[in-house]
Amino acid sequence: MAEPALAYTYMATPIGRLLLAGTEEALHYLSFPSGHKAFGPKQGWHRSETPFGEAKRQLAEYFAGERRSFDLPLVLTGTAFQKRVWNTLRSIPFGETRSYGWLAAEIDRPTASRAVGAANGANPIPVIVPCHRVIGSNGALTGFGGGIETKQFLLGHEGVSVP
Repeated sequence: MAEPALAYTYMATPIGRLLLAGTEEALHYLSFPSGHKAFGPKQGWHRSETPFGEAKRQLAEYFAGERRSFDLPLVLTGTAFQKRVWNTLRSIPFGETRSYGWLAAEIDRPTASRAVGAANGANPIPVIVPCHRVIGSNGALTGFGGGIETKQFLLGHEGVSVP
């Protein structure tokens, strides 16, 4: 099934200019301004502010320290395995971290830490689906699509002591 024509906009935040993409019904993507997973608008997308008022409001509240979770309609496009990982990410509370091993066990795939890591890295809506809350079992901040500095900022913003 083809993806619907998406609208996109940008939002200035403490971690840089985020790209938001979606429809009137739901947010589909959030992209960081830098890092190995950053991307810009795709062919066929059109610029519009209209669909993003609520997403921008909730993100602004999060960055202002006034919001700890998000309540937005999302479209998570991926495999069934990826969607299980992403939905489980949403259960990690603000200000807490979990390991890849914990995440694998939580979805009843205790030997799949590497696959969980790959799914975590493919998260299409970071920050809102909090993949930044997943760290190595030794407490190390592992790779992050928006860059380790962004992960450090997000965790620090949530009150997590980071190395």
